[in-house]
Amino acid sequence: MVVMKMKFPFQKRVKLAQGLWLLSWGATVAGALTFSLGCILKTELRRRAEVMDNSDIHIVPNTLMIVGVASLGINYFASKICQDALDAGRFPRWKTFLKPYFAISSFFTVLMLLAVIMSYVMKGSLESSLKVGLRNGLRFYKDTDTPGRCFQKQNIDRLQMEFQCCGNSDFKDWFEVQWISNRYLDFSSKEVKDRVKSNVDGRYLVDGVPFSCCNPSLPRPCIQSPAQLLHGPDEHPLGGGVLSVFLLQGSVLVSLRFLQTSMEAVAGNENTEIETEGYLLEKGVKETIKEYTDPVLKFLLLKNQVRRIPPTLPPADVPATT
Repeated sequence: MVVMKMKFPFQKRVKLAQGLWLLSWGATVAGALTFSLGCILKTELRRRAEVMDNSDIHIVPNTLMIVGVASLGINYFASKICQDALDAGRFPRWKTFLKPYFAISSFFTVLMLLAVIMSYVMKGSLESSLKVGLRNGLRFYKDTDTPGRCFQKQNIDRLQMEFQCCGNSDFKDWFEVQWISNRYLDFSSKEVKDRVKSNVDGRYLVDGVPFSCCNPSLPRPCIQSPAQLLHGPDEHPLGGGVLSVFLLQGSVLVSLRFLQTSMEAVAGNENTEIETEGYLLEKGVKETIKEYTDPVLKFLLLKNQVRRIPPTLPPADVPATT
């Protein structure tokens, strides 16, 4: 059963090829942006590795980079196919190439959809990982002399200033940890002794925050009051951008399929300006999926059978007779 059959007069085929050429180059740029987005996210996660509690979230930027590079190649060939579609004599040379091209393109388009889903699903894991990592970072903020924690203070200060935030949930998180190192405390002072004794864990707690929590845009010195502290940054959704790229890539594949099937009827015909029919799928969805997956499954099955066949032993030497 043919899926989504449409009629294409000559002028409509020309407009389809020209519009698809522009669309494919737009998708190429989108692929480059997707790759760049993956690289930026990968870099930022590595920079924040010391305040992250989970490394599994790197699957999102890795997928974005793979899909971005694949999109560059896919859409480059799509633009070349569109150019040759304007010449009925050159288009047939793509005939043997188009079937594997659509299979590869569909795979990476589905992978892009998975990247969109992971962007939303992993958002909770990212927030949870960052929350646990920041909680530990706040606890170890004062341990500048401890091996392995020497740069925690620097990382937390840079993080709070760059993202204009304070603490884990809010600035009150700093009230619950001792963030001032003992080396800067005068234990001969009565105030310091009273604060340490008033805490069951012997920690020096104050209702104050580090300098990195202060708002640098204020015209007056920061006195570390709640009104002058920084708030969390606005969210920049990653999934929405990748979803837009996925829809653009899907539009390229669908349009290219209509162009291919409408041009196949022109091949071998003297009149190249005849009206033709184009369609999305020649068979049903299940039959089409089976058509593409069966050769792969047969190849994998054959490969497994070859591995199971034991090597043939050479024949034993026959003893010589006298």
